[in-house]
Amino acid sequence: MSRAAPARAPASEEQGVSPLSAAPIGVVPILWNNADLPELTPAVPYSQVLDEIARLGYEGTQLGVGFPRGAELAGELARRGLRLAEVYTALPCDRSGPRPDAGKVAREALAELHAAGGDVLVVALALSEDRDAWVGRADAAPGLTDAGLRALGALLDELGADAAELGHAIAFHNHGGTYVETPEELDRLAAVTSPSSVGLCLDVGHATLGGGDAPSMIRRHADRVVHVHLKDVAAGPLEALRAGRLSGFVAALRARIFVPLGCGVLDLPAVLEALADARYRSWLMVEQDTSHEPPSEAAAIGRRVLGAMLRCQGIWAQEAR
Repeated sequence: MSRAAPARAPASEEQGVSPLSAAPIGVVPILWNNADLPELTPAVPYSQVLDEIARLGYEGTQLGVGFPRGAELAGELARRGLRLAEVYTALPCDRSGPRPDAGKVAREALAELHAAGGDVLVVALALSEDRDAWVGRADAAPGLTDAGLRALGALLDELGADAAELGHAIAFHNHGGTYVETPEELDRLAAVTSPSSVGLCLDVGHATLGGGDAPSMIRRHADRVVHVHLKDVAAGPLEALRAGRLSGFVAALRARIFVPLGCGVLDLPAVLEALADARYRSWLMVEQDTSHEPPSEAAAIGRRVLGAMLRCQGIWAQEAR
């Protein structure tokens, strides 16, 4: 990363210290201004979003819709004691690999990250129509060709080198409705990219959508996971996707497939245990794409549940010694 991640303030009331105590906690601000479904909630001014993120005890944020850019954003964050944890970008891609403009899209995002003094460039693939119909049951879906996979790997290695020159990490994000959704697809991508250039941003919610077991995936890629998105998955919409009664990622979002941490099928304690065993020290990003609750309320739930689980993990770690 370009700079040291902020240290979490010690909590005197905690009875134990989690092995993840050095990992800063951030939030993905899609709850306030949804990039996929902007009509879900009224637009919220960026200043209010940042005020609420700081008030809720988060230490950083992803670049959000409507945020200022560059030095202006860096100043707004610094005034609130926040950091720019990441910039997220989705690369256009079909079965034959990244589209011709994919590199330009990624490098523009890298420039945004660097200009604002951020940490991690998070790269995913954009939704594609032929994969979107298979979201949640992608084992039988059409995948990248071998040549397409190699082309994607080569582009990511190039981006990783570019990011490193500027002092940043690059982390590839698994995503439902794209050509890297299932555990096997993530394994294949990891195999064709350089461990020294390309890290992984494991999104545990999308890992669940893709039929994976997030703790097992963390353990398998322990040396590559450099960034984490923590989101929980509602049992009902997930079962409907897998049964074919619900189709498409946007339809799943409208069904509120992502829920506050602790409310869905995700085994959050097991995820945190796997990260602790991997000696993970980077950002823990709380994310929930859509919510029945007001944005700040949903973000508060995620932050408090994660904090409680980390306190419990600290107690368990003490008892085990």
